[in-house]
Amino acid sequence: MNNFGIYVIITKPELPYTTIAEKCVENNISMLQLREKHLSDRELLKVARDLRTITKGTNTSLVINDRPDIAVLCDADYLHLGQDDINIEDARRIVGNMKTGLSTHSLEQAREALDKKPDYIGFGPVFPTNAKVRPDPPVGTNLLKQVIDFAKVPVVAIGGIFPDNMHQVVAAGAKNIAMVRHFMQTTEFEKRVQAAQKQLTLQ
Repeated sequence: MNNFGIYVIITKPELPYTTIAEKCVENNISMLQLREKHLSDRELLKVARDLRTITKGTNTSLVINDRPDIAVLCDADYLHLGQDDINIEDARRIVGNMKTGLSTHSLEQAREALDKKPDYIGFGPVFPTNAKVRPDPPVGTNLLKQVIDFAKVPVVAIGGIFPDNMHQVVAAGAKNIAMVRHFMQTTEFEKRVQAAQKQLTLQ
């Protein structure tokens, strides 16, 4: 199983989109997801193509959230779908063999998602979070450990994760971690990414 390590999700960043993509490539981040729900379709496609230009041919895979059409148009590496998005079967009619990830928020959702043979799943929020308008209830590290134990694909731990509680997530077996607010609400993106990478490998 190829784990990703630190998984970066771009959503309302302090820094320019292209700066974040450049820093991800420089720091060997495996997964960079574009998750911007407030942009128009045209703006979203432009940002996606700008990110693709920077990530193409590097070790950083570009993931497009929610939008199979944008994923195809920008030639992304992955499509990521949430529980309220178009289902994976319909999405595959648009993206073909493009790799796909699915968000899950409970044991039941995780099992159902894994039956659909995604390339990875997200599981969370691990801790309370306000990164979403309507956050799901926290799943905690015990459920996270259970999902990691039965999943045959990488599991990305997400939701309310910061440097001071990251050790709990790693102790549960997480090898793939997303820290949305910690990375986006700062101009010290690269410094924080490097520190998180170090924390993940040291534990």
